[in-house]
Amino acid sequence: MPAKKKHPSALKCERSNARKTVYRGRVRVSTRTQVKKARNLLASDSLPEAAEAIQVAISALDKAAEKGVIHKNNAARRKSRLMAALAKAKAAA
Repeated sequence: MPAKKKHPSALKCERSNARKTVYRGRVRVSTRTQVKKARNLLASDSLPEAAEAIQVAISALDKAAEKGVIHKNNAARRKSRLMAALAKAKAAA
């Protein structure tokens, strides 16, 4: 087991990291939830609602990338896949 940190700046860094971890976890979970909702609506063939949900998911992904919770390329890839799925669903309808 590593030695317990004693330096005040190290202790502050630990507290800061704990706060950031909690915040990032919340943002990541809520972003995933928005993406899942959009995908489920796409699967249920309700295109207007799905398009609305995709816009909300894209906004959540952009915010997460902006805050550094996920990488910007990760957000771009997920947005691209959502839009491609929407286009495919619209073409099939």
